[in-house]
Amino acid sequence: MTTAPSPRLPAAERRRALVDAALRVFSEGSYAGATTAQIAREACVSEPILYRHFVSKRELYFACLDTAWERIRLRIQNKIEELGPELGWQAIGPATMREMKVLLPSLWMQAITEAGEDPEIRQHVRGHMREVHDFFADVLRRVQEQGGIHPDRDADTEAWIFVAGALLVSVADRLGGLLKTEDFEAIKSERLRWLTGPD
Repeated sequence: MTTAPSPRLPAAERRRALVDAALRVFSEGSYAGATTAQIAREACVSEPILYRHFVSKRELYFACLDTAWERIRLRIQNKIEELGPELGWQAIGPATMREMKVLLPSLWMQAITEAGEDPEIRQHVRGHMREVHDFFADVLRRVQEQGGIHPDRDADTEAWIFVAGALLVSVADRLGGLLKTEDFEAIKSERLRWLTGPD
């Protein structure tokens, strides 16, 4: 089946369309298994057009990683603005984790696999995950200042635990049947109890 060529788009729109296509391809497969030809087909463009915007599959992967995080970060920030820090951060629940399972932690798992052999991926993902951690640590500190989290809880440590929890969602998804929705709800409930409750 021949796919009709994609209409000519401004450069910024074309980049976004390529990233969206690559996110679909990477989230359904893997970094190693995906090809630029496959991503180009998904975006309904030729490979030369893809390479006009991204010099390599690696560069496109980095753009996907950053875009997936940006979307989740904005969702969380919007919830915090809507509900205030004390309630907004608690909205990081099944809906957000669902998106994270499909996109961000899955991309993390792929990148971690590649990082052993690719120093550029290792360096980018290390900086990326530090940025994610720092965002959550900052949110937790803000909530703590308002009395929404126990003053003895360490925001830096708790932020790493959140990153680890997001990776657990991806592990469960890849293995299938390891954890159910109610298991993740129980984990979330216990984490909230620890963060907000007395010693």
